[in-house]
Amino acid sequence: MQFTKNYETVFILTPVLSEAQIKDTVDKFRKVLTDNGAEIVNEESMGLRKLAYPIQHKNTGYYFLVEFTSETKVPEALDVEFRRDERVIRHLTTVLDKHAIAYNERRRKGQLGKSKQQTEKAGEEK
Repeated sequence: MQFTKNYETVFILTPVLSEAQIKDTVDKFRKVLTDNGAEIVNEESMGLRKLAYPIQHKNTGYYFLVEFTSETKVPEALDVEFRRDERVIRHLTTVLDKHAIAYNERRRKGQLGKSKQQTEKAGEEK
């Protein structure tokens, strides 16, 4: 019996790709997740960013974040696909605990850095 867990994966694509190639690559990894039974919770494109240190003689890369829930075998399949694709220069998948899940939910709603009172006040105004 498999248990579902919450995961977050960040991957960096090489900066020499066109917009169409970037979209195709992201769609490929989204398909790997959905084909293996994962449910995508959130996707974010962080755009072109400067790397902390050069990787493969490149100083920038396209950053993407995907948050998903799945069985424990799915991140292994995703890791294999990341390693096979030469357009990916770095990737990291982590398991999220309950605090990270709550943090990500607050981040998506734009409630980070606000006190509880400000959050409640914003909820009353809507």
